[in-house]
Amino acid sequence: MNDFGAAFTRAFELIAAFDADLLQIVLLSLRVSTQAVLVAAAIGLPLGALLAVYRFPGRTPVLVLLNAFMGLPPVVVGLVIYLLLSRAGPLGELGLLFTPRAMIIAQAVLVTPIVAALGRQAVADAYAAYHEQLASFGLRRPVMIPTLLWESRHAVVVAVLAGFGRAIAEVGAVFIVGGNIDGVTRVMTTAIALETARGQLDLALGLGVILVSLAVMVNAAAMGLRALSARALG
Repeated sequence: MNDFGAAFTRAFELIAAFDADLLQIVLLSLRVSTQAVLVAAAIGLPLGALLAVYRFPGRTPVLVLLNAFMGLPPVVVGLVIYLLLSRAGPLGELGLLFTPRAMIIAQAVLVTPIVAALGRQAVADAYAAYHEQLASFGLRRPVMIPTLLWESRHAVVVAVLAGFGRAIAEVGAVFIVGGNIDGVTRVMTTAIALETARGQLDLALGLGVILVSLAVMVNAAAMGLRALSARALG
């Protein structure tokens, strides 16, 4: 119990002192996850909006796959991307393996289905509410999509925040494609796993406290936006 308390004390001391190693890991984690979520939003939101407003043959299987991909096993995604980016893979010449860009790709693959599925539901709700009004203005469905995304902006931001929460907590895929290289691809989740295995609990706990704090802030922001959206609709 004394060792546990001492480790927590050292962890908070590291946080308070802005330890250089800890700060570098946190900043890289934020950069990788933010860029991955931006990529996922750029792909997922238009995809979700199209699925919300269009009806076409095969739409149901696409929705089933989209919802299934929300639970993609991270280690499987990491393995597939590793094979694609390895020297013997089709994208090996790009030299992306064991770089932050490979980690961004892995996180974007995992997050895109989440953003697309949640964004689709948000746009579908807005489409049901405003379809007749927008149609009365003579707007075609492609032109409606930006308006629907704007009208459901609170829910869309919640979808993006959910994606960020998924990305920042990811460990399996980023470990495989990033290699957990010190000063290059070491992020909070992989560092926690490594430092725990080494017995360096102070740094692991410090990173854990920051990671949990980020998760709490993201969820608090999402709840606040949901409440704001409900108030606006009410």
